[in-house]
Amino acid sequence: MAQNGKVRPKKALGQHFLTDENVSRRIADTLSDYVGTPVIEVGPGMGMLTKYLIADGHDVTVVEIDGESIDYLRENYPALQGERIISGDFLQMDLAEAMGGRQFCVIGNYPYNISSQIFFKVLDYKDMIPCCSGMLQREVAERLAAGPGTKARGILSVLLQAWYDVKYLFTVDEHVFNPPPKVKSGVIIMKRNGVTDLGCDERLFKTVVKTTFGQRRKTIRNSMRGLVPGGAILPDSTLWTLRPEQLSVADFVALTNLVADIRRQAAPQP
Repeated sequence: MAQNGKVRPKKALGQHFLTDENVSRRIADTLSDYVGTPVIEVGPGMGMLTKYLIADGHDVTVVEIDGESIDYLRENYPALQGERIISGDFLQMDLAEAMGGRQFCVIGNYPYNISSQIFFKVLDYKDMIPCCSGMLQREVAERLAAGPGTKARGILSVLLQAWYDVKYLFTVDEHVFNPPPKVKSGVIIMKRNGVTDLGCDERLFKTVVKTTFGQRRKTIRNSMRGLVPGGAILPDSTLWTLRPEQLSVADFVALTNLVADIRRQAAPQP
């Protein structure tokens, strides 16, 4: 433990400890509609957010990779005894096993360097996670919530919004952290939108989204050349003339079905 019983922020772990109680309170409040649903907090540090979640009656399990932080939490948060503190890497965990197959929410002051990976992980467990919220680098937060026609829109925007309603809530300035980051932070909330079937091949959908944004300066017609057989006739659609950031989730579903039809028609007939 560092001096004065505080945890020393570690650059290698991307730790920037929040010091503003009001911001912590506001982030905890994003789960006010989910009291009774178990919560996983990612990277609790010294428990700045944890204490409000516990006070609000949430069933909290924390996942922390930093041994110094784990010692601090065990000493200062008796409500987190036993299996409620998981020492490990959230990205490597089997979340279904960790939560006993129950539904759960995810929250955190997410490390900037792995925040996108965390949200890809949430997508893997989308049927178990009704809500995910928390703080991350502002540019990334804006990207997750970005709608069609915005420059910030990207791969994760579309993949998340296919299954979640994503909302950017508020911006957090640099000076409320120790140490202060070089960029501002943003707080978002994602709530499952009730979609259970996209209406297309989900694996191909992911491929189409990643392929088009991988060549985002090109029109869909040009970026999709590698996904359809050479010489294939493209059916009439305005989608071919657009760029990926202009497409809604429904547009990407339609595009995925177009690609599937083209492949099917070009396949050798028995």
